[in-house]
Amino acid sequence: MATTKFKGTDVHTNGSLPAVGTQAPDFTLVGGGLQEIHLSDYKGKRVLLNIFPSIDTGTCAASVRNFNKWAANQDNVVVICVSKDLPFAQGRFCGAEGIENVSTASDFRYNSFATDYGVLLTDGPLQGLMARSVVAVDENGKVLYTELVPEIVDEPSYEISVF
Repeated sequence: MATTKFKGTDVHTNGSLPAVGTQAPDFTLVGGGLQEIHLSDYKGKRVLLNIFPSIDTGTCAASVRNFNKWAANQDNVVVICVSKDLPFAQGRFCGAEGIENVSTASDFRYNSFATDYGVLLTDGPLQGLMARSVVAVDENGKVLYTELVPEIVDEPSYEISVF
């Protein structure tokens, strides 16, 4: 279990982010076309997972916008923005915002990504959603970087030097 904060109050996750240097757990998420998305689909590419509670909050939306800008200047990097929002909501947001350099994926169907990555919030007002975090994975699925944001209402770091 890890601890973060929501508006100054401690909240907890079901576990810890995957350790740097380990193999990232494969996952099954749902993409915008309701298709399954797996980490293994991106073998040979570097993957940045931008994980957050809901795209319908200001901070989450800002992280998608900022990683969209960041991704435009990266080579061989796929940014996947992961939440439990329905793919329709994710697509509506990205369409309205002109987001083109990141992909969105939802854990609504299988509810296993949040558990496997140790980001499922187990208490507090956002219980059942995911804690704001970032995981960077290399071309072979090895974890290069992780960040559990100390305060959920704050943005993650956009200075991901491992890429």
